[in-house]
Amino acid sequence: MEYLKKAIERDTSVDLTTQNTVSQIIEDIRRRGDQALWEYTEKFDESTRRAYGLGFRVTAAEIEAAYKEVDQALIKDMAQAAMNILAFAEAQKMSLQEVHDFSPRKGIYLGHRIIPIDSCLCYVPGGNYPLYSTALMLIIPAKEAGVGRVIACSPVEKGTNRINPKTLVAMDIAGADEIYAIGGTQAIAAAAYGTESIVPIDLIVGPGNKYVAEAKRQCYGQVGIDFVAGPSEVLIIADGTGNPEHVAADLLAQAEHDVNAKSILVVVKDTPLDRDAEAFANSVMDAVEKDLGFLETADIARVSWENNGEVLIAESFDEAITYSNEIAPEHLELNMVPETPDINKVGLSGESFDENTYSEKVEYLLNKLKNYGSLFIGQNTAEVFGDYASGPNHTLPTVRASRYTGGLWVGTFLKTCAYQYMTDEGSEEIAPIVRRLAEGEGLAGHALAAKIREKLE
Repeated sequence: MEYLKKAIERDTSVDLTTQNTVSQIIEDIRRRGDQALWEYTEKFDESTRRAYGLGFRVTAAEIEAAYKEVDQALIKDMAQAAMNILAFAEAQKMSLQEVHDFSPRKGIYLGHRIIPIDSCLCYVPGGNYPLYSTALMLIIPAKEAGVGRVIACSPVEKGTNRINPKTLVAMDIAGADEIYAIGGTQAIAAAAYGTESIVPIDLIVGPGNKYVAEAKRQCYGQVGIDFVAGPSEVLIIADGTGNPEHVAADLLAQAEHDVNAKSILVVVKDTPLDRDAEAFANSVMDAVEKDLGFLETADIARVSWENNGEVLIAESFDEAITYSNEIAPEHLELNMVPETPDINKVGLSGESFDENTYSEKVEYLLNKLKNYGSLFIGQNTAEVFGDYASGPNHTLPTVRASRYTGGLWVGTFLKTCAYQYMTDEGSEEIAPIVRRLAEGEGLAGHALAAKIREKLE
């Protein structure tokens, strides 16, 4: 693998200052409840809600006012995106099946039920932008899963008494049961442990800054979490047949998230059309520089690209695959000539393939690529489509977590709980086996519980 552009070395040491700060806030909110919650909300977000006689919970009147402030065309677009997200969540839920009356041997009946959790917090960051798309992505699958109580939290716009109206409308469209104008560590702590104003919940999902991520990590166990998210990432594998400007735009779409976001391009040598891989890569980098000249978010995107952006040349698709599986990116794009692959054939091919045939190339890659949060196939399928409106969730594992987990989905909010039932015959038949196994481990109580169910001769 040859680097044309390499990122600077990241500091991966433990941030003890952040850990200690978060720990102190969590403990303070556990002890003092609402009073501490108000103090942190006013200190970090300069919230004026208390001065205006407002509580933490957003009122119906505030939601109604937000609808009047947001452009109606944007509200329609949110509704369209919500329909796609809901449709995919419904399809995912339909793919899950309960098991009833499975019998491994006579008289023993087993099964499992799929049960929604009782309550959850969907945390929607504030920060640099109103991330209303995240509200849709978190709340809709929770509601589709059947969660009984879905609360949403987001910080007020700094120095004001309100959540950004766009975010508030999105929360309402998505179906949140309760909305609270609280952000940061204090929101996570309040939802996990409860205060006078907030009844605690069972699961916390959603992204955030390093303080939110650390708070989720420290509250795990008291509540469940989706995963601890880090800076956003994209890795693009290109064969040189695509448009360099499209690739550049997709790299910058990640870079503008924050200065720690990571954008990686891998171009494979010996590409179709005899296009030179290095020339293609240089064209992409030239396009990135051109776009940074007019991009409104260039102050963030440029730092991210210069510090964390990478461009590599791979000798083969296999080398690109090995690299990608090791990186385990949040978003993975296959940038290639846009033809429609035969999805029904995916997974059927052998080791060899024709590099010049799009469908065989895609099939081969899909068979081999296994570590990613979400996959985007072909030049037509921009990663940003998944960020907003196509349907699959954009809340995804980062920092190599896709090695062991996928992204947030309707199943995040569901528990698969096994059950078993035995007849007299089944109990009597299995009891001697269990007694002997328990005796072998030296657990006399276990052995007794089995022995008293053995059939008397």
